[in-house]
Amino acid sequence: MSISEDNVVKHIKKRNESALAFIVRTYGGLLAAIIKRHVQFNEQEYEECLDDVLLAVWHHIDSFDEERNTFKQWIAAIAKHRAIDYQRRMSRRRQHVVPADITDELYYKQPVSMSSHDVEDVLEQLSDTERAVFEKYYLEGVPSREMAQQLNVKESWIHNKLSRGRSKLRDILIPRKV
Repeated sequence: MSISEDNVVKHIKKRNESALAFIVRTYGGLLAAIIKRHVQFNEQEYEECLDDVLLAVWHHIDSFDEERNTFKQWIAAIAKHRAIDYQRRMSRRRQHVVPADITDELYYKQPVSMSSHDVEDVLEQLSDTERAVFEKYYLEGVPSREMAQQLNVKESWIHNKLSRGRSKLRDILIPRKV
């Protein structure tokens, strides 16, 4: 039986691998445009993201509802979300690499100690919410899960505020050279 746009979903549900080849042939241009709009790195990363999209279609075909979307719309949405997630992951990996000039002079310097007054001055640069989360997490040692329950928010929201706060403080304390 030949694979067409009308029966591709049935073939994927039957685990017919030829259906994936059909998707690439039929929707490859659409998927490439969506992924390349969001993933701005190299060809290898584009291909990895495309593989993630195809894998997601393969594993989550049961969540496809033809009454809500066409198959083309559904895989386009998957491609968009996977590409955005992939871009975030790649950005996070690149953020972990902090450029630093380490010289003998820097190596032998004593660490700079900050007084509690200095810490307060730095924390004032954060929004009230970020500062409250920062103080509870870093100064009081309250776990993020407990803090999320106290504030009636998701734990991911707490991590988001901590991440943004760290980023702001990093920009304040370590100015970037332009």
